Amino acid sequence: MDAQFWNELYGGREQLWSGAPNGVLVTEVTGLPPGRALDVGCGEGGDALWLARRGWQVTAIDISSIALERAAAATGALTDRVTWSHTDLTSAPPPAGPFDLVSAQYFPLPHQPDHTALRGLLDAVAPGGTLLFAGHDPAEFPPDDEHGFHPDDFYQPADVAKLLDESWTVLVDETRPRTAPAPPGTHHTRDVVLRARRGSGSGS
Repeated sequence: MDAQFWNELYGGREQLWSGAPNGVLVTEVTGLPPGRALDVGCGEGGDALWLARRGWQVTAIDISSIALERAAAATGALTDRVTWSHTDLTSAPPPAGPFDLVSAQYFPLPHQPDHTALRGLLDAVAPGGTLLFAGHDPAEFPPDDEHGFHPDDFYQPADVAKLLDESWTVLVDETRPRTAPAPPGTHHTRDVVLRARRGSGSGS
């Protein structure tokens, strides 16, 4: 699932996603005071633009240049509130933080022995900031996925929770029904959600 994979996926359709923000993001972030946000795997920009409209200063990253081009084209009057960045977290660290919100919605981050990319995301969260990590319920993935996708190859919210030290407070760690229909061609009915707040101490 490298840049070529995602560019071919986006390039095969005029629009891959609905343009609406993810339901988990809306549920968990509504009510938080706006600050600096990092949108991980921003796609065509639905989440980033939703955050920007609510006063957040957003850095939105994705591995697909095609997705970023579409997102930038939809920015409109929010150009001073969103920065689009072509980033591959498996080979480069995330943009410099700290961020008051780091949001990863259904982001396929592959496991690494030293957890370098994931620890980079954790370190990007400011003291007092929020980490929001959401995924599809692994139990709902077919065993013969056409793209060779196996959820065990990628970090799930439970894996992320295990890497949080005592400086973090886990606020949400649950599996729950989706608030919106699954993308066309999929059968996801449940989300797995981790929301944690970083304390004033150091470490991840």
